[in-house]
Amino acid sequence: MSNYIDCTNSFIEEHELENILPIVQVSDKLLKEGIGAGNGFLGWMNYTDHINTEELEKIKDSIEKIKKNSEVLIVIGIGGSYLGSKAVITALTHTFYNELDQQERKTPKVYFAGQNISPTYLKHLFDIIKGKDFSVNVISKSGTTTEPAIAFRFFKDILIKQYGKEEAAKRIYVTTDAQKGALKTMADNEGYTSFVIPDDIGGRYSVCTPVGLLPIGCAGINIDEFLEGIKEGVKEFSGENMDNPCYTYAAIRNILYQKGKDIEILVNYEPNLQYFSEWWKQLYGESEGKDQKGIFPASVNFSTDLHSLGQIIQDGRKNLFETIINIEKMEIDLEVPMDDDNLDGLNYLKGKGMNYVNQQAMKGTLYAHLDGDVPNIMINIPDLTPRSIGKLIYFFEKSCALSGYILGVNPFDQPGVESYKKNMFGLLGKPGYEEIGEKLKNKAASK
Repeated sequence: MSNYIDCTNSFIEEHELENILPIVQVSDKLLKEGIGAGNGFLGWMNYTDHINTEELEKIKDSIEKIKKNSEVLIVIGIGGSYLGSKAVITALTHTFYNELDQQERKTPKVYFAGQNISPTYLKHLFDIIKGKDFSVNVISKSGTTTEPAIAFRFFKDILIKQYGKEEAAKRIYVTTDAQKGALKTMADNEGYTSFVIPDDIGGRYSVCTPVGLLPIGCAGINIDEFLEGIKEGVKEFSGENMDNPCYTYAAIRNILYQKGKDIEILVNYEPNLQYFSEWWKQLYGESEGKDQKGIFPASVNFSTDLHSLGQIIQDGRKNLFETIINIEKMEIDLEVPMDDDNLDGLNYLKGKGMNYVNQQAMKGTLYAHLDGDVPNIMINIPDLTPRSIGKLIYFFEKSCALSGYILGVNPFDQPGVESYKKNMFGLLGKPGYEEIGEKLKNKAASK
């Protein structure tokens, strides 16, 4: 078994893994041969092997341009168009990245917009960038997704007022469809720098494409190392037995699901991984949650959430399991200082590193939850670097695809997401949705 995943505390016996292995192998065959449901969206599997080097250089050139002329980069997108880059940037930069002095940061502040419809959020963001040089990266396949489209209208208007139309166009970077859509048309008409969202890669699998690479690079993260980590994952997770960590993770999840464990909690012990958990939740929630099936993806930030959710995990219903991301070596450590008065009783920890304390908290929590009959899976990554995060992303992506096929669903569509959109368009009076709007209004009036 690979050291990358530790399933010794998963409450799964060896014979159970052996019994499900043929099913996992069939699922892998569906992926590798491109014959499973959603096979038009498998481009993420070998993207790094066929990456457009010309476009990659164009991304790097744009990154350098933004670094030179902008104090701030506004990234506009929703779902997979923002969560991946947000996850990587948050994981690999200073915890208070945007608050650092420019001379120390050396790269633009990065803020996200278009992931909600809150006027308060937007107005506060306007306040933050007032008087600052900024650029915009708007990310949308169609260019008509409501949340980012509204945000882009506002920021485009601000750019034009601040710089004039011609200069504003030089500060707008569009990541969209190669051939069609509102954003593609706008980019062609206005001369915006544009990048392609591959047709064969869905949003939640797109962080390794220009969708993620431009914002990640603007935050000072080495995108070549990030892509190398993905390549490493492609190679390492290609085996066809339980030595492949993706096989093991997908298998255990489905075995536990069959035993009534229908909630999975992703656990981290570093605050920098909070948004990585948010990305993971979209990946698994949208991929598996259909046909009235699926494991509900939740997340916790320990030890913080031990003081709020620890109780229900320990003593609540036994319908959940935990997957822990364990970072084996952190770059920064602090020793607990000596205090002569010792009123807090912490002198027994004097001279010990906080990473050691954090590790013991993790072990103590693990043992407690095992005593509470909560299965645990451990994912071990060596450090928090672009390479390790890239590899971890690919691990979860491939595991998710395998798990979806084992579950018997299409892991690459999201039909349920369209339902709320149709209702929202109807209520807002969007042309073509009038009938839906009338039905919903009549329904509300009858209650």
